[in-house]
Amino acid sequence: MSGKRIAQSSVNWAAIAERIPETERASYLAFKSKSDVYLRKMLTLPAEPLKIDWALYKSKVALPGLVENFEKLYGAVKIPYPEDKYTVAIDNHEKEIVKGIEQFKIESEKIIKQAENRVEVISKMLPYSQMTYEDAAYIEPELTLDLENKPSFWPHQDIDYVFDEPEEENAKIEEQKKIDAAH
Repeated sequence: MSGKRIAQSSVNWAAIAERIPETERASYLAFKSKSDVYLRKMLTLPAEPLKIDWALYKSKVALPGLVENFEKLYGAVKIPYPEDKYTVAIDNHEKEIVKGIEQFKIESEKIIKQAENRVEVISKMLPYSQMTYEDAAYIEPELTLDLENKPSFWPHQDIDYVFDEPEEENAKIEEQKKIDAAH
């Protein structure tokens, strides 16, 4: 009887197990065993509710019409199956995720093409070990030291002047910058 309800489990436990990290393996196994227990309990129950032997009750109950009234009321009871509100939302969410994945793939392909172009340019260049300073300055001007137009002083970057100090000490920091620049 119960075999008509579920032909096979709709959960692919093997596919889920492949994606579970080792740190979550115990939680996964506990969840799977709990699910299996509920499934076994459900499969032990009949697919349809047991039929009531109304003739037996009519022969045993002395009040006339009482059993017929219960039978009529019992037959009129319709327990609605819960309405599915979430499948559409889940399907829409899945479509949005697929669109996001496709967009990510397109953006990733662009980045990969740019990286491949950059690698091609670098592979065609003269190796840095064989370059003179002038070659390096011509090829990569932002990486070379330009003492005339952009002099660099220790610590060479403004980020090194950022401290987690109160505002009143900013004057000390500015003084230190001036001292460092003078050297």
